[in-house]
Amino acid sequence: MIESNPKADLLRYLQDARDALLWKLDGLSEYDTRRPLTPTGTNLLGLVKHVAGVEMGYLGDTFGRPFFDDEPPPWWYTEDVEPNADMWATADESREEIIGLYHQAWEHSNSTIATLPLDAIGQVPWWPEERREVTLHHVLVRVIADTHRHAGHADIVRELIDGTVGLLKGSDNVPPGDQAWWENHRSRLERAAREAGNS
Repeated sequence: MIESNPKADLLRYLQDARDALLWKLDGLSEYDTRRPLTPTGTNLLGLVKHVAGVEMGYLGDTFGRPFFDDEPPPWWYTEDVEPNADMWATADESREEIIGLYHQAWEHSNSTIATLPLDAIGQVPWWPEERREVTLHHVLVRVIADTHRHAGHADIVRELIDGTVGLLKGSDNVPPGDQAWWENHRSRLERAAREAGNS
């Protein structure tokens, strides 16, 4: 009989998303980790910064376990901040600093997850009062979904930068094919799209 451990399952899926997101920065220049590749400015280092803030808020502040307890938070983690401040890195915020902060956020989140039962009640301070009360289980599912969503954004951004694709280092989870195969595949999709658009 398989033993059920819902908390361990949730943490595993969260860690998979964390690892996938960080892998997308491996081997890139400072410029490439920061440059915006969509009209709304999506960039790899900004995604990491954002998910660090998500974990600090949802798995810290929500359960009365603030990440920034002894020191003031950075400018982008305060209430009176410009829109999207957590979605990009300034020139003086290093990649190491942001990735290090994300690792610290993991540790803080993992401590919350280990300490509290899944039915522990928290309050999301930035949600409307009538739906502010949540369980750790609810918040964990939300954080997992958000992190996987942004890991998917990172997949696309990294492919646009240098063609690197896949889920994790050593596990690309895409069909095998050389450059010619992928060019033929893409051309086939383009033809199908044009035919459908002309019908």
